[in-house]
Amino acid sequence: MTLSEGQIGQFYFVKELKLEHTAKQRLEALGLIDGTKVELLNQNHNGAIVFKVRGTRLAIGKKIADAIFVEEVA
Repeated sequence: MTLSEGQIGQFYFVKELKLEHTAKQRLEALGLIDGTKVELLNQNHNGAIVFKVRGTRLAIGKKIADAIFVEEVA
């Protein structure tokens, strides 16, 4: 499942980032690496996704969220 398919308020583990090198490096620098726990906070009507990672709120576009693969925390 991708981050954009997630449910608001749920926690997920990042499995894989299928992004171009530059975007992937930027997100990894912000702490979004494989195995990181994220919480989905909001999905705006314009496609923006807001989530929390390592205590920081991040907002990304739908295209990027579609390339972040996650699995639900059990």
